[in-house]
Amino acid sequence: MTEISASLVKELREKSGAGMMDCKKALAEHKGDMDAAMDYLRKKGLAAAGKKAGRAAAEGLVSVGAQGTTAVVVELNAETDFVARNEHFQSLLSKTTDYALKNKVETVEQLKAATVSGKTIEASLTELIATIGENMTLRRMQRLSVSQGVVSTYVHNALAPNLGKIGVLVALESSAPADKLSALGRQLAMHIAATRPESLDVASLNKDTIARERAIYADKAKQSGKPDAIIEKMVEGSLRKFYEQVVLLEQTFVIDGENKISAVLEKASKEFGAPVKLTGFVRYELGEGVEKKAEGDFASEVAKMAAG
Repeated sequence: MTEISASLVKELREKSGAGMMDCKKALAEHKGDMDAAMDYLRKKGLAAAGKKAGRAAAEGLVSVGAQGTTAVVVELNAETDFVARNEHFQSLLSKTTDYALKNKVETVEQLKAATVSGKTIEASLTELIATIGENMTLRRMQRLSVSQGVVSTYVHNALAPNLGKIGVLVALESSAPADKLSALGRQLAMHIAATRPESLDVASLNKDTIARERAIYADKAKQSGKPDAIIEKMVEGSLRKFYEQVVLLEQTFVIDGENKISAVLEKASKEFGAPVKLTGFVRYELGEGVEKKAEGDFASEVAKMAAG
């Protein structure tokens, strides 16, 4: 087999926009002939798929999967909500999630390289991009596990089983009956979907966030002209209210509207006859953090074309 240099692969990738491994394979099969390799990629639709990679993909679906004491959540993005309803898109995401769940995958890079139905997930995604004509991105994934207990899942705005706009995982460590833990876990997951907590407890809340909030509250309190001792109490009171908004264990349970999540867990521990500890959670909301273009994006282009 012809030895293919890294610089040659890099050159073809820059020209075609195709993936690194696809470029290497194309060059190897054509003995380093750049033009022939480029033609090969174009025929396979891989070059065209790569050209779409710069377009914003903030739509798509979030998927969850659970098995035993482990669960995963995966986000697959596309440019339009229309593609999220495509059965091939949904099927690829479901297969990807299932693989991640059953094979202890920890990163998106590992997931892309995984082989399902005879080809890598990245290759399957590239083919789907070429077929549908939209940029798609396997953006992120995360798994949660407990040594004993359950990891409950919840999907909000579901388009299909375990596929929707918001996916939540909740890990409950306990020796209590699994059915009782699962019911509680689902309620907690629904709460998290609604309230968007930033951390599990105060100790795990970003320290810079706390410092920024404290500075703001201190500045406001000083304007009152009250003594320093009073100002400090005012600041601490404001911080407690802030924690009740963004820290899961400090939030008021949306299901009953009265008890803090920490109190809900204490109550469950007594009712279930065993300690129940919430050890972690994950909340993925579709497209969060992805910049969406109002003009010039794919959806706008299609709308303008349809309008004539």
